[in-house]
Amino acid sequence: MPESLSLIKDKLFENIFNFAHGGIAILSTKGKWIKVNQSVVKCLGYSEEELYQLSFQDITHKDDLDSDLGHMRSLISGKTDNYQIEKRYFRKNGSIVWTLLSVSLVRDVDGRPLYFISQIHDISKQNEDKSRLGALLRVAKEQNNRLSSFADIITHNLRTHASNLLTLFDFIEEEYQLLVKGENFGLLKESINNLDETVSHLAEVAKIKSIEECKIESLNLSVFVRHALYNVSALAKNINCTIENHICEHHKVKAVPAFLDSIILNFLTNAIKYRSDCRGCIIKLSSEIINEFVVFHIEDNGLGIDLEKYGDNLFQMYKTFHRNKDALGVGLFITKNHIESLGGCVDVKSEVDKGTTFSVYLKSA
Repeated sequence: MPESLSLIKDKLFENIFNFAHGGIAILSTKGKWIKVNQSVVKCLGYSEEELYQLSFQDITHKDDLDSDLGHMRSLISGKTDNYQIEKRYFRKNGSIVWTLLSVSLVRDVDGRPLYFISQIHDISKQNEDKSRLGALLRVAKEQNNRLSSFADIITHNLRTHASNLLTLFDFIEEEYQLLVKGENFGLLKESINNLDETVSHLAEVAKIKSIEECKIESLNLSVFVRHALYNVSALAKNINCTIENHICEHHKVKAVPAFLDSIILNFLTNAIKYRSDCRGCIIKLSSEIINEFVVFHIEDNGLGIDLEKYGDNLFQMYKTFHRNKDALGVGLFITKNHIESLGGCVDVKSEVDKGTTFSVYLKSA
């Protein structure tokens, strides 16, 4: 190699070493610092001259030292070619710096160990952020558990009170015939019934919690769809509704049986409920595999939904988009939460007076 080219090459490597954004160091097989770049100096707070008087063992946190030395021995013995660990160093000022350390070993032509090349990246901020995030998650989990317990207590107590009110109302209705004929008494009865209905909705919402993995089963989607179709068969027949079932017999999903039943039945009954009076009701059911999900499609030719106007509120509680007197705005809210608690999601496409397609993504089993 020409001398000028060799000098250029040496200068290039020297520049890479000195100006690399990450810390680079060369250490002896005994752990003494031989050469360090400015990133290492900045990370550890020692000058080059001070580091050259030390070994890495002198400034390594005692809880990380055995692991580091064990990896070094594996490199020297030839068991491994390199290693990467998180470890702590003591800075010159006594503070601790967390680093991501990557080490490889250079050998001579005869295979004898010459020196270690170490890359040292300061990850203190990442670890602080990770610790802060962990603390926030623990707080959020604790608060969520408290809210869950609060919801259970509230719904239980409200249901008890609502039930008592209905019982008392029935007693009064039997004993005071003249009283029940008044308009105010009718309003009172309607209010109590509305309270009981609201408590039932709240109880359903309170049941929606994250599902333990052990409770999730591998379920055949086709079997559950057929069961739901049987349950709505009388309703569909009464309005001459045609339901086309194209669900693949082999598609299985990860779900809780009660949740899967509820999801399918809710979308089916909604498709029937919000049918158009201008044409015969047709509902098409199909399924496909997309990545790790089984996608269950429910397509109807009903009233449709103005997604530009109502899209953001579609799955919100007590939001309704048609004038059906029995529309409560609870079903879609609960159904979406059931789907998400199973690790899935739901997508919707709709055109006013043309129909709606809900696509339910459930994890494939």
